[in-house]
Amino acid sequence: MLGCLAEKQLTTPQQYPLTMNALTLACSQTTNRDPIMIFDDAMVETALEELKALRLVRFVLPSHGKSVIRYRQVLDEVYGLDSSRVALLAVLLLRGPQTPGELRTRTARMAEFSSLAAVQEELAVLAGQPEPLVLLLPRRPGQKEDRWQQRLAEEAGGATGAEPAARAGAAGAAGAAGAAGAAGAAGAADERHRLSGDATANDEPGPPVEAGVAGGEIEGRD
Repeated sequence: MLGCLAEKQLTTPQQYPLTMNALTLACSQTTNRDPIMIFDDAMVETALEELKALRLVRFVLPSHGKSVIRYRQVLDEVYGLDSSRVALLAVLLLRGPQTPGELRTRTARMAEFSSLAAVQEELAVLAGQPEPLVLLLPRRPGQKEDRWQQRLAEEAGGATGAEPAARAGAAGAAGAAGAAGAAGAAGAADERHRLSGDATANDEPGPPVEAGVAGGEIEGRD
């Protein structure tokens, strides 16, 4: 689900933050996802509550004629990431382990990388965080290119490639689908965890204003 929110933040900022309906549709979309999964509102709502508790998602209260709560991710704030690094994490969450070449192609709508070397440099930065956010996977027999995997959520099939620090595996297949958390995914790593997913919304929101509720997990818009 975080991957979904991050993707839409970068590709359609005028439609961000997202409504519940938009997020549910995005988590169930059949393009740019591996694997493809189907979610309903109840699953998405449960995941959003868990992500809010982990302070990775904020609820934006309606204002200026808007009638529904909207949702936004805060990976960039929590980990101090720029848009290029958020884009890489989003695509890894949405589509599973990938090569630098695949990542460069699939992030084209979200970020611009001048070369494969530029992608690899950003991946190295993410891997070098105090709590690494990506992992370079061992090459498989016959494999010529390196493949990278995100460490924010458990991949489909339960494969993590490594043990993320104190991370629960509840993200499950939803993490690889980019809708992690929608299946009740959540884990605890210093009370911060990450999941994945994608979405679309319809109305252009104004700048969020902190409402001072639950440590900033809920926002109001003036």
